[in-house]
This record gives sequence, structure tokens and C-alpha cells, in this order.
Amino acid sequence: MADTNLAWLPATELAALIRRKKVSPVEVVDAVLDRIARINPRLNAFVTLTAEQARRDAKAAERALGKRGARLGPLHGVPFSVKDLVITRGVRTTFGTPLYRDNVPAEDAPMVERLKAAGGIMLGKTNTPTFGWIGATHNLVFGITRNPWNLERTPGGSSGGASAAAAAGLGPLHVGTDGGGSIRIPASCAGVFGHKPSYGRIPTYPVSGAWSLSHIGPLTRTVADAALVMTVCAGPDERDQYSLPAPAVDYVKALRGSLKGLRVAYTDDLGFADAVDPEVRAVCAKAARTFRELGCRLDEVKPGWPSPREFWGEIFCGGIATRMAPYVDRRNEIEPGLRRIIETTLKNGPTKYVQAWFDRLAWWQHPRALFEKYDLLLTPTIACPPFPVGLDNPTEIAGTPVEPYAWIPFTYPFNMTGQPAASVPCGFTRDGLPIGLQIVGRRFDDVLVLRASAAFERARPWAQHRPAVD
Repeated sequence: MADTNLAWLPATELAALIRRKKVSPVEVVDAVLDRIARINPRLNAFVTLTAEQARRDAKAAERALGKRGARLGPLHGVPFSVKDLVITRGVRTTFGTPLYRDNVPAEDAPMVERLKAAGGIMLGKTNTPTFGWIGATHNLVFGITRNPWNLERTPGGSSGGASAAAAAGLGPLHVGTDGGGSIRIPASCAGVFGHKPSYGRIPTYPVSGAWSLSHIGPLTRTVADAALVMTVCAGPDERDQYSLPAPAVDYVKALRGSLKGLRVAYTDDLGFADAVDPEVRAVCAKAARTFRELGCRLDEVKPGWPSPREFWGEIFCGGIATRMAPYVDRRNEIEPGLRRIIETTLKNGPTKYVQAWFDRLAWWQHPRALFEKYDLLLTPTIACPPFPVGLDNPTEIAGTPVEPYAWIPFTYPFNMTGQPAASVPCGFTRDGLPIGLQIVGRRFDDVLVLRASAAFERARPWAQHRPAVD
């Protein structure tokens, strides 16, 4: 088996091959690290590599395979990466800012701890914008991360290092976070799968700037790999008092169920999308019709919801501004766009933030009513294809000028509701740029979102599409 093939193999297959001693953890880690050494200089997906430790861990994993009665975790010998917003014990975590350039945490975040406990081998940290403030990936510490499908385009953000790594075959499992779309946006931009679990399903610690909005979850090339991560990582942790009780569910086995008879809604505007690229609209509408073939009752709906952008922005930007407030005088270490947000937000009276919370809680009635009738909601993941690198946001969509964050009208609403939502690759633009379809489920129903994603993947496989970065 060629080394490049090992780097592309899903975690589910790698784990089985390692367990049966068909391949060794050392071979797997070497194959992925070799590929990173070759491909990463063009992408800048990984920003801190822990290659020596990964090789040591791989040798230990290999020794364990030779021991009689050794208890092997479900990810034994399988490599993974961690977004640089997520703390890692003994490994630099910069949060994408020079202000934390030399920050070395003393503990692992719960998700990292659980991936390691399951036998996973950490390869290093992937790039992110400062505290995940935008849906593109560049910062003043490490620079720009590029999309493997087109090096002049963004891989999305804020988990853009993770999505670029997943798309380019730099290992099977990648940890992302999502406070307004930061798992689903890059999954869409890079043509991979991203699952934002229900709020609290995988514990978050320490709290991020967007503490009440931020979810942590997997970016992978297959749905089964994301389900495997969910099985390993879901469940409460005392460090996160909002973490959910663990249902007795094997997410991988749960993928097998049928979707027959489910009520599914599709919309491409939600009532407040300022503009949606016509190609995105057409590709997503066609992809949504796949659910009819899967036995669902599909309705195209016009929910007519009022826009929650103002109060989402108040909570999201308010959190980041509060986190950055002590450093506001270090102007040359904060991006101009982020500095504007911080300075504007810090002028707001405290009741504005509280009012945003009231508005958020009241807005829940709109999705609540829709999900009384429908099991799933489908939308485009984002309103446009991946835009040029270096921009914080696109300035226009299909010729219509748009404000910052106006291109993500489909993602941030479901951070405020805490609902599970995934992005599945569903096609390409004429220029060969990936497009994602978002699948949103009822509160706490991660199983159905993953099952629907797996059914779509079987009907419209995407893994055979690989970017030409070799």
C-alpha cells in the first residue's frame, strides 16, 4: 500500500487495519507527516507540528499492539489535528494572535483529552483567525491559509486550517470550533464534511470569546469518521457546566437507519439572506431534491424569519471584544477590521448586550415553530463560493454589495439555538470551487443529522473528488 494512500484513508478504515496489524501506527504517522512536509508549505494549514511527539506516540501505539490483552481504544494509532483556538497540554496555542504567541497551556481541552484517551495521535495545530473572529483564515502570527482547490481562494474559517488539511489528505480527523459557522463554513469552502454538534454535546473548555455560541466538533472527509469522533468525544465534563448528559448511542452504528417518511424543509433565504450566488442556489436546490429519492417528504419553504444578525453580532463580537479589551492599546498586534469591532463594541452600554440575549431567546420561536412540523431543515451552507484570500469577508455576492457576515446568514442562527447542524459537500461551481449543503436538526438530535448526512453521502458520494495539490 502506497504511503500517499495511507494519508488519504478514513479513520474508520485506519483503525481497523491497525487493529488487525495490516499497517502499523508508525507507517500511518510517517505517511501523513511526509505528506504534510510536502503539501503544507503551499497551504499553511498546520502552523505548529508536533512531529517528534507524534512519532514517539506511534511507536508506543505499535508496542501496545504486540502486548497480549492490551486494551486498544477505538482510535488506536489514528492521527488527528487540533485547531489553534483549542488548548493542548505542553503545545503552543496562540488563538491566532501575537498577543498569545508564546502561550503554552498546562492542560488539554476535553475533546483533545478524549481523542488521546481513545488512542488518537496528535500531529499538531491548525491555523485560525484571531479568536475565530471571521469566516476566512489569516492572522498576524502565521499569515494566510489557502484552499487546496484553488490556492488564491480561502478555505473558509475560522477552522480554515482544519478544512484545508482535511481536503488535502493531511490526516483523517481534525478538531474545529464553531461560534457562527466556523466548522460548517470551512467544510463548505474546502469540500469536506463538518458537524457542529448540539451545544454542549462535546464539552468546551476553557470558554471562548463567543462562549454561549461556540461549539466544538469534527471536520473529516467522511461522515463515518465524524460519527466515530462523536462517539469518542460526546458526554459531560465538569469543566463545562453546560455540557450535556451522554446518551447511550454509538453514532457510527446509528448512521445505518432509513430516512423514509421524514419531513424535510428546504429554503435558500430563511427570510433575511441579503444575496445568494445563483450557482450556489442552483447546486443546493438540486442537492436538496436528493432527499426525495431517499424517501423523505421534501417541501420548499419560505420561512420569512426576521434577521437575527444584529443580536448574534452583539453577543459574538461582544465576547471577542471583552476578551481583547485588555490589549486594545497594542494596536499593531490586532488586525484593523478586528480593532474596529472591538472599539465599536466597547462603546456600547452594558444593557445592549443583555438586550441581545432577550432578543436571542425570543427569536427561538421561529425555528421552534418550523421544527414542530419538520424533522430536518436544508439550506445552502454559505451564500457564496470561496472568495479570494486576504479578504476578511466578501464585499459583494453576484454583484450585490454586502456587509460583513452577510454571506453567512444560514450558519450563525443555529449557534444561537444550539441545534446540531452539518455541512455536506454537494457540488462545485463552474470554476471548480466546492459548495456545501447545510443539514439542521431538532435540538439535541445529532443522530438524525449524522444519519441524514450519511444517507446523502451514499446517494451523492464526494470522497472521490480530490484537489490537485500533489
